[in-house]
Amino acid sequence: MTTDLKLSMPDPRHPTTVDTSRLSWATSIFYFGMLGGLYPMSYALQRFETGRVLGGVVVLWSLICMLTAAVTSHQGLYAQRFFLGFVESVIPTGFMCIISGYYTQQEQSLRQSWWFSSTGLWTIIGGALNYGFAQITGGGLRRWQYIYLLAGCLTFIFGLFCFAVPSSPVSAWFLTKDEKFAAVERLRYGQTGVRCTKFKWLQLREAVLDVKIWLIAIMMASAYTVNGAVSGFGPLIVSTFGWSTLESIVFQFPLGGLCLIAILLTGWLGSRYPNIRILMLIICCLPVIAGCAIIWRSKWSYHAAAPVVGYILTGTFGGVVSLIITIGMSNVAGHTKKSFTSATIFVAYCVGNIIGPQLIKSQTKASHYPELWLGLIICYCITIVASMVLFMVLRYENRKKESVIVEDETERAKLAFQDLTDKENPYFRYVM
Repeated sequence: MTTDLKLSMPDPRHPTTVDTSRLSWATSIFYFGMLGGLYPMSYALQRFETGRVLGGVVVLWSLICMLTAAVTSHQGLYAQRFFLGFVESVIPTGFMCIISGYYTQQEQSLRQSWWFSSTGLWTIIGGALNYGFAQITGGGLRRWQYIYLLAGCLTFIFGLFCFAVPSSPVSAWFLTKDEKFAAVERLRYGQTGVRCTKFKWLQLREAVLDVKIWLIAIMMASAYTVNGAVSGFGPLIVSTFGWSTLESIVFQFPLGGLCLIAILLTGWLGSRYPNIRILMLIICCLPVIAGCAIIWRSKWSYHAAAPVVGYILTGTFGGVVSLIITIGMSNVAGHTKKSFTSATIFVAYCVGNIIGPQLIKSQTKASHYPELWLGLIICYCITIVASMVLFMVLRYENRKKESVIVEDETERAKLAFQDLTDKENPYFRYVM
């Protein structure tokens, strides 16, 4: 694909190097599309039935994905990537809102990790498919075209199932009346409320002025820079260590495996033990920093092992990002505020993915892409600092609530489903 669409070209200023700026922009433009679609699509998700919105969007995404096979130039790929990102923008936001609307704060950590673990799982499966399709020598299509046609067909089938997703436990078609009552009552203690289709401007104003949401956004933007670089350029970077194109694809397997394990393990621990999520987030940041430093400072000799090990270590970024999502969505209440928070998290996700590819300068290959690895190390240091500040803010807010409220179970029960925000509801407690 890189060759067919001329995404990498000889650099006229440096004849011995290849200019990958087109590939960088092809990666980044997808996330510009997500930025354009996040808020309007999130508004649609709140106003209309979740299943209909998600189902329609996923089916449309599958069709746009299959159209990738018809692209014949890098300009056409830019346009296709933008619209693919625009449509995809509501999908992760929808998953986040579904989990936060069905499960208690304690349960959300594991449940959010389930859907987000596909980041690691599909790194493995996608790598295997890429490796398999790379063996094709006949047929009327290019090897990469088969991949997009298959991905689009599988996603179309998944989109049909999405139409059956209910908006909340109240409308869950697979639950009896008594089960619906029990499902809603489970949410009462956490005071997170249930789905409300009315857009509330006061909740939006509170969300915009809430420092917690912007700390989460900073953490997400900083943490996801590594994905923007690794997802688009991973095999290209590994091939720099003397491995062939096919061998470089194989190294995506351990990277995806570590990402999958980190996401599921942190999700399980977060659901089992209270208030350890920020601590786990900081711990997961450390292997990423170490991995970047190892890649940058090790010797890039033929079939070098050290930079490959460093590359695989960066897979713990999956645990970091999964925990950021969980912490963000567990610590807001009020449906409008939840929708704004989930959209803001993924605006930050897009920003990180836009920045990441731009840190790769093909002219600096001989010096091991110093801007990339130093930039990622700085970003993860920012993530750690922001998470520590968030911990102090959440602890302060909890102590302030506990100092002024006298527990009244009757009042607590009344307030649970009035679509109050976390700040409006004196019984809401933040999880750390």
